Amino acid sequence: MSRKREEPREKQQVSKMYNNPSHVNYGFQYEEERPPPQAPEYPPPYYPSVPLYSNFPRTPALAPVQAPINTHYTVTAGLPYTPSTQKASRSRCLCITAAVVIIVLIILAVAAVLIWYFLFSACVMGRRCGQSSMCVRSWQWCNGQTDCPAGEDEAQCFRFYGSNLMLQSFSNKDQKWKAVCSDRWDNTIGKQVCQQIGYSSSDYVSYGTINPSLSSADGYMILKSDFSNAYSAESVHDSLSDSSSCPTNTAVTLKCIGCGSSLVPGVRIVGGVTVNTLGRWPWQVSLQAMGSHMCGGSIITPSWIVTAAHCVQTFSSPSQWKVFAGFLTLTQMSSSIGNSVIQVIAHPGYDPDNNNNDIALMKLWSPLRMSSNIAPVCLPNTGLDLSTSRTYYVTGWGATVNQGSASNELREAQVSLISRTVCNSRQVYNGIITDTMICAGTLDGGVDTCQGDSGGPLVTSENFLWWLVGDTSWGQGCALRNRPGVYGNVTTFVDWIYMQMKSSDGSVFGSHRIPQAAAKHVLGKSD
Repeated sequence: MSRKREEPREKQQVSKMYNNPSHVNYGFQYEEERPPPQAPEYPPPYYPSVPLYSNFPRTPALAPVQAPINTHYTVTAGLPYTPSTQKASRSRCLCITAAVVIIVLIILAVAAVLIWYFLFSACVMGRRCGQSSMCVRSWQWCNGQTDCPAGEDEAQCFRFYGSNLMLQSFSNKDQKWKAVCSDRWDNTIGKQVCQQIGYSSSDYVSYGTINPSLSSADGYMILKSDFSNAYSAESVHDSLSDSSSCPTNTAVTLKCIGCGSSLVPGVRIVGGVTVNTLGRWPWQVSLQAMGSHMCGGSIITPSWIVTAAHCVQTFSSPSQWKVFAGFLTLTQMSSSIGNSVIQVIAHPGYDPDNNNNDIALMKLWSPLRMSSNIAPVCLPNTGLDLSTSRTYYVTGWGATVNQGSASNELREAQVSLISRTVCNSRQVYNGIITDTMICAGTLDGGVDTCQGDSGGPLVTSENFLWWLVGDTSWGQGCALRNRPGVYGNVTTFVDWIYMQMKSSDGSVFGSHRIPQAAAKHVLGKSD
């Protein structure tokens, strides 16, 4: 693991294309214009100081004077009237009118596009319904009525905040997330909320209380006096109301699953090293197809695995995959049958050309049996400290040199998070890192993920729990200077993950099977 990572060829081609733009400018082409008509010549002006008849030939008094030629499109006395003059005038008026109409239509079309963009596409006045193009008004979010086609507006009205797992509920009235008051709360209600979020009731642990301190400045969400535990999970949010105070002065913490525990905390070592103790990274799994290790993954529940979307490009059928959990070496796995997969769900927004939204889920045929060697990692909550000053770790069976074969032993490496600003600088990745990506590694090189690590975890520890921050996605080369590893930003996908878990068949919230013809590469970091 001292040197690992994969680089899609597609990325290099796209980068070259973007760095060499070309276009042709054509200036305005003016038509040749008819020169202006010759101005008529008139007799020289009369000046009072010159005698009127001096030195000029006398003109007969009755001699006719010819009127000057009129060069304008008007009928003047002395000129014959012709119908062509009137036709030309009307033609010019029609052209001007048509031009005005066209300009007005263009302005209206532009205005319509802008209105559509800001009201519907950009969702300036509301929120987007998941991956669909539909937007709903902010006041329709978590109002007890389903307005989005797939019900996303009512699906995630609870969330966890910070490393202490404080429960928050969305206030439709104030359009804010607020701490849930622990008054009259119990484990039955807690289990219902965990189910509404997306967890199985069989994984439920317990609820607790905490002093919300500054997080209660906006008030609380508190159970109404007529709430009954017999209500369904969806009714728990409907039975909460806004309150400026909490009788117990404590907020609810909720543990829907026992996650993030490593029974061998130990001292992590800088640089890639072999993992010799089971239970050190109990969420790490090997994803294998055709009897070979293809990618890594992370256990988030007994039934669900997080990996990278590019890992399932070629092998998109669930029957092609086996999941191996609780092993340190690939040799040990060769004598095991592994765990079958019932469903493969790639993020519907995944773009194989730039690896945007590079995340996928696998659902197992039967749940894993949890133990000290097989356990889930925690999904990241809002409010976690994910600063660049923290320590992060990557693990996997990937190659230890670029284009090398998979490592037989599980390896780990300590890395640092690199800010998006630095990672998008010209000397690093020059602006191609999106919000769904994060960079980690060292700018000096030498420590990185590589081929075969794709889909595996990037984790950090806070409050004695381990949190899944990223899934290994792509990179240029392995462990090169100014070419850190790029990972899927799991924090941006938490809602999507919960919605897939809640809808176990994936049909409600956008399950996406990648067709065989769309395959680009099996490993996320090819050269």
